[in-house]
Amino acid sequence: MAAEMPQFMQAHAFRCARKAYDGLDKFSSRKIAHDVKKEFDKVYGPAWHCIVGMSFGSFVTHSRGCFVYFSMEKVIVMLFKTGVRTKNS
Repeated sequence: MAAEMPQFMQAHAFRCARKAYDGLDKFSSRKIAHDVKKEFDKVYGPAWHCIVGMSFGSFVTHSRGCFVYFSMEKVIVMLFKTGVRTKNS
């Protein structure tokens, strides 16, 4: 639906979300968001945020090249990264 992210990362996000969705016995937007966020934190570093639901509004600031918004069936996924501040920043 919308992206400012390299194609390979978008494909990774789609695969992660699909795997999490398909692995559920009962739908849980929180579980999908958790799984996608943890995978992206592990592979691409902190601080990723993932919002999953049927309907929501948002207005976010994200790091350049680190935003994707897509749907799977009736589920909407928004994944984005923000900068991390160190104690000395």
